[in-house]
Amino acid sequence: MHMENFAPIMFAGLILIMLIGFPVAFSLSALGLFCGFFAIEMGWFPANFMSTLPINMFGILSNDLLLAIPFFTLMGAVLEKCGLAEDMLDSMGQLFGPVRGGLGYSVIIVGFILGAITGTVAGQVIAMAMISLPVMMRYGYNMRYSTGVLAASGTITQLVPPSLVLIVMADQLGRSVGDMYKGAWGPAILQVLIFALYTFILGRIRPEYVPGLPKSARTLNGWALWGKCLRGIIPSAILIFAVLGSMGGLPFMDHAIATPTEAGAMGAVGSLILAAIHKRLNWNLIKEAMDGTMRLTAMVVFILIGSRVFSLVFQGVDGAIWIEHMLSDLPGGQIGFLIVVNVFIFFLAFFLDFFEIAFIILPLLGPVAHKLGIDLVWFGVLLCVNMQTSFMHPPFGFALFYLRGISDTLYKEKRIDKPVKSSDIYMGSIPWVVMQVLLVAIVIFFPQTVTVFLDKEVVVDVDKVQLEMPADAMQPEGNIDLDNPFGNAPADAGAEPKPAEETAPDPSTAPEPAAPAASQ
Repeated sequence: MHMENFAPIMFAGLILIMLIGFPVAFSLSALGLFCGFFAIEMGWFPANFMSTLPINMFGILSNDLLLAIPFFTLMGAVLEKCGLAEDMLDSMGQLFGPVRGGLGYSVIIVGFILGAITGTVAGQVIAMAMISLPVMMRYGYNMRYSTGVLAASGTITQLVPPSLVLIVMADQLGRSVGDMYKGAWGPAILQVLIFALYTFILGRIRPEYVPGLPKSARTLNGWALWGKCLRGIIPSAILIFAVLGSMGGLPFMDHAIATPTEAGAMGAVGSLILAAIHKRLNWNLIKEAMDGTMRLTAMVVFILIGSRVFSLVFQGVDGAIWIEHMLSDLPGGQIGFLIVVNVFIFFLAFFLDFFEIAFIILPLLGPVAHKLGIDLVWFGVLLCVNMQTSFMHPPFGFALFYLRGISDTLYKEKRIDKPVKSSDIYMGSIPWVVMQVLLVAIVIFFPQTVTVFLDKEVVVDVDKVQLEMPADAMQPEGNIDLDNPFGNAPADAGAEPKPAEETAPDPSTAPEPAAPAASQ
């Protein structure tokens, strides 16, 4: 066997081992170590090549940027349990409820706001389903629309800053987290508008699917209702501005005063303050939030270690060169590359979590995209839009699993009068997956959706740079005075001339005195 044939075998083994279902972090480590020992035995690289593995591990554990992940996770876990979602959904539902499709609009808007302050899909889908699904079923909303909008609105969290996947993207692509956040705002807002437009069209074509609530369903009216809405929105907006604004992650902000890790720590403290405002801050809340944060952080670190073991060996057998040659020669240039990569990511998301895709696949694709002249911030946001679908794919989407579990709980607790069928959950997700894929196509063919909020890069054409010399540095014959090329005035220019000092004559050079005249 030749070394150039081993990289495709490793890649095929990677796909196979991820489909088995064993934890990816340990599968990757085992595959990488086995392939590394095999490569050493074949003489493709020396044994001391693997000695760099411990250095790589310490490099991962000392990465300051990854410290932002537990902080943002803790912030989301606290806000998930502090009652903010319940208050916002109740007030928004009453505000938009009488409008046709009003409950759908309220779920979409609250999903966007919660996504900007929590960053966790699981908690968001569960909280919104617990509150909104019984209300939607009570007032005759179509079951497939109800389950679809609840799952899709939870996945907006993956795209809206401070998304955890954007932090990972920035780390893997070597770009600023603030730039990633700025680039993600355009597609996130566009996603919300597409969802709202679908609800509006459905309300015109099938009004019985999304009926308006009777005004009798309102428990609040007038300023009391608006006040309850603002009490949920204003603290959330302050927290979003403080966290994202401090790290330069908001549109039209040119400077950052905090690193992502510092901003995450500030967000964690802000979430505790919001929990105290809602009178939900207690030891059980903190314990549950810290437990969830510990589990997710440990999973991320182990996946990253496993992917580093695999990538080290893959690079050693020239796997990166094989990937580059394979993807660089695709027909269609950049567009062909982007279409193939996004189709590959779309189907890979059926089986893999977004963290696994970001840590394993992205390091292989980033160098190729950079060589093709693709802006890596735009490329990272594009893949993040695509990876939203990993939570919505039937039958493996995690958001669908969460919805399945919570609907069973609601039926057992008699909060809904009939069970929710799995077919309704899976079929209901399809239109929303199509809308997410539509957003991927829009971002590919209209890059301005990402770059509109990014700082414009200053490009200097070195071929047009001119150096002009002062005219007084030129000598009469047109040459440059090499002793004074910039025409600077002498240091003593303009000073008063000093009087010449009188010096005693040198006896050796003094003329001899004339001889005396002879006497007559």
